[in-house]
Amino acid sequence: MEKGRTVVVSALQFACTDDVSTNVATAERLVRAAHKQGANIILIQELFEGYYFCQAQREEFIQRAKPHKDHPTILRMQKLAKELGVVIPVSFFEEANNAHYNSTAIIDADGTDLGIYRKSHIPDGPGYEEKFYFNPGDTGFKVFQTKFAKVGVAICWDQWFPEAARAMVLQGAEILFYPTAIGSEPHDGSIDSRDHWKRVMQGHAGANLVPLVASNRIGKEMIETEHGKSEITFYGNSFIAGPTGEIVSIADDKEEAVLIAQFDLDNIKSMRHCWGVFRDRRPDLYKVLLTLDGNNPVQ
Repeated sequence: MEKGRTVVVSALQFACTDDVSTNVATAERLVRAAHKQGANIILIQELFEGYYFCQAQREEFIQRAKPHKDHPTILRMQKLAKELGVVIPVSFFEEANNAHYNSTAIIDADGTDLGIYRKSHIPDGPGYEEKFYFNPGDTGFKVFQTKFAKVGVAICWDQWFPEAARAMVLQGAEILFYPTAIGSEPHDGSIDSRDHWKRVMQGHAGANLVPLVASNRIGKEMIETEHGKSEITFYGNSFIAGPTGEIVSIADDKEEAVLIAQFDLDNIKSMRHCWGVFRDRRPDLYKVLLTLDGNNPVQ
């Protein structure tokens, strides 16, 4: 059989400090480690420049946002991507005039910034108070043609919505990437979502017959809030799933990690087409998905 188009993907996992330079240096070190293992597309976790500040609603944390243009971390990752010949999605807190977004810039293997995706689904619960900081994303779900593959990138809470994954694959995404920051629930220590979190994304991979890469942070982070101290222990478990939802590489909940997996995209494309789930779709019956209450379409 003729050899297909292969790509090597990587998910990084590390504990963040609240110092930008330290975290960016860690990310670069792990990107270089992934490249040494043959990675072509390397995913860094969500908002890796510092602590996950959304545990609290604090005015000074809004000052962490920077415009997309000339963003220092993105510029550094562009230089690194060009040097190594790798693709790097870069998560950052974006300021756009008076709006703010949880965004990812997709850097191609020649250092080109291919554009941004802005997080569509914004959570608001104890310890994950993102609506205070982020406007709902306005880019829609996008696919980026990189040197190695057409990729779809969504962000953290987006990963719980099957519509997002399907929308990206319908547009031609061959691999899905989800930078993430998720861990314990500050209001209820008995809640452990890690297995649920993995199974949902494994379902996206299997339902769409594409590989999926999820990168999450580790470590314990404490933030002073308006109600006292809040603490999250991030559970890592970064993983790479294959096109039937099988986990092919996974990290634990405590250790820094560089995960690697190789996929033959042409073989996967053939399998996806033969399986028939895209052939047999019935968009004419899915209009209910355009409603909130099952009846009235959202205008």
